[in-house]
Amino acid sequence: MKSTQNNSPLLKVLTVFFILSQLIACSAPSIQKLEGAAQGTTYHISYWSKKPIDNAAIANAVKNELDNIDKTLSNYRPDSVIEIFNSTENTDSQEVGSQIVKLVRIAQTVSLASQGCYDLTMKPLFDLWGFRGEAPAMPDEAMIQKLQARIGMAKLDIIDDSHLRKQQADLKVDLSSIAQGYSVGEISKVLEQMGITDYLVEIGGELQTRGYKPDEQAWRIALEKPLPGDMHMQKRITMPKDTQMAVMTSGTYNHYFDYQGQRYSHILDARNGRPITHDLVSVTVIHEDPTIADAWDTALLCLGQKEGMQAANIAHIPALFIQQQGAELIESKSDALDTLDKITIE
Repeated sequence: MKSTQNNSPLLKVLTVFFILSQLIACSAPSIQKLEGAAQGTTYHISYWSKKPIDNAAIANAVKNELDNIDKTLSNYRPDSVIEIFNSTENTDSQEVGSQIVKLVRIAQTVSLASQGCYDLTMKPLFDLWGFRGEAPAMPDEAMIQKLQARIGMAKLDIIDDSHLRKQQADLKVDLSSIAQGYSVGEISKVLEQMGITDYLVEIGGELQTRGYKPDEQAWRIALEKPLPGDMHMQKRITMPKDTQMAVMTSGTYNHYFDYQGQRYSHILDARNGRPITHDLVSVTVIHEDPTIADAWDTALLCLGQKEGMQAANIAHIPALFIQQQGAELIESKSDALDTLDKITIE
């Protein structure tokens, strides 16, 4: 009579393998999440690590960095460094720190490449059109012309790595079109300093990833349709596992007002002081530097599809353009995006 006990070596190996796999699965690291309010919007951070980490210390470091950035770059608080610079109406050299000078340098390059369409000194015009408040409205034509004479990136001088000077005393600088991208990059640096190499950092829809999820799957990013009130997905981007990559999107569909049958977006063309009126409704830039990506997505949207595509191709910027023609959304890619093999867009 045969014994019912199975002493097969193969079965023992498989049993041990099953037990080990279950133990590994049970002890696999999970994604940690941080979220909150910052810079007039929200942030969401996902990260994990194979090594032991101090989540409380990471949360505190992230909060401190966001607070420090806010104290420097925020155009919404009168005691920030940039607002003190704005309120000091003279043409003397002023110390603003290395962060602001870095952003101005990038903005100068992008402004030149966009033929002046993109411009950090448009703050008076944003205020005039009401896009800083809750009730944007059509301004007086004479006032547009008056304020138009007060703006211009060429009127802002970089003295050194920490000082700026206005050529016109009442010049005002608005960093909102570039600050979120910069913030995403700085928070990513904080995570890496804390030993985190697998993360997704998002602030106000602008984001950067590195590495992958605990199941070894890539981070995947959804781009929503660039239509007011439509939260459906337009595209999905699979991010690279082996490098940092930022995804920055600028659109006309989130902040606008309607007047006499015409829609006016918060994207202003510095060359005429008015909201853009072309059919380009969204630009997504994918780049290793989130600050550069954030400036460029606004600049390309300002230019429109034809001029924007030309500028993106000259500067080798990977960009996805979406135009709205009636009920149809038309997509086009810059040359650099078309040949970018680190990501998948579907």
